[in-house]
Amino acid sequence: MDKVQRTITKIIQSVNTSDGAGVKLKRSIGTRQLQNIDPFLMLDEFVSDKGSDYIAGFPSHPHRGFETVTYMLHGKMQHKDNSGNEGIIESGGVQWMTAGRGIIHSEMPLQEDGLMWGFQLWVNLPSHLKMTKPRYQDIPAAEVPSFTYSNGIHVRVIAGQLVTDNNEIIIGCVKDIFTEPLFLDVALQKGQEFEYPLPSIMQGFVYCFEGEAEIQGKIIPAHNLGVLSENSSDAITIKAKENKCRFLLVAGKPLKEPIAKHGPFVMNTQEQIHQAITDYQMGNFKFA
Repeated sequence: MDKVQRTITKIIQSVNTSDGAGVKLKRSIGTRQLQNIDPFLMLDEFVSDKGSDYIAGFPSHPHRGFETVTYMLHGKMQHKDNSGNEGIIESGGVQWMTAGRGIIHSEMPLQEDGLMWGFQLWVNLPSHLKMTKPRYQDIPAAEVPSFTYSNGIHVRVIAGQLVTDNNEIIIGCVKDIFTEPLFLDVALQKGQEFEYPLPSIMQGFVYCFEGEAEIQGKIIPAHNLGVLSENSSDAITIKAKENKCRFLLVAGKPLKEPIAKHGPFVMNTQEQIHQAITDYQMGNFKFA
């Protein structure tokens, strides 16, 4: 019996914008075109070899009520927060930060020029975890599992799992996330296709950042996002037809809860947003 395949319901071209102290970005989720894909709230790609596009970085700013994921392809960025935690995210590394009840942090480049390329994804938290204690999962490149299939397809497994040629299961480096996310970085050569068994309960997207990806006849160009269909599917198949391509395959369990959003605060009600603003102004964003 043939597997039921996911399709693409919408293709979103990323929008050029800026954030932080003027860092140039390409935003696809969190725009007028696409406000969110439950449980995902925002997706930014930052890519430039000009220091002036990113050198000002992201000075101290607050978060409450969700998680931020930074995945660095190339470059080096330093992270510091208001509790004295600090670290460096380098090429190939990942930071999954659960902001929970509140954190104030900065993300600043540790290079003045050269290629800086990566992504930041915002993942919502369910109502009962929005005020949880903040925490980090900092994973250097060497600890991000990867696998190259016998046909040359290469996959890095940030979250979720991957079945190899030998039916071995590779578990992603990020663990214990409520939405049980899948986050894969997949590289295909011309003519190859990658099939993944994606349960129907999962909602998500494919973000192509090199070449062109094809899903059921629809082409997703570089710096574009394809929204996956919500149906009783068994799998998704992504092809590289004319040239090699590289993309993120991201999915998670939808929360199906109200979303109240104001800048760096994501809660369920406007009253909770007002409380977040008050707590931040009163200096109540602390780990303890």
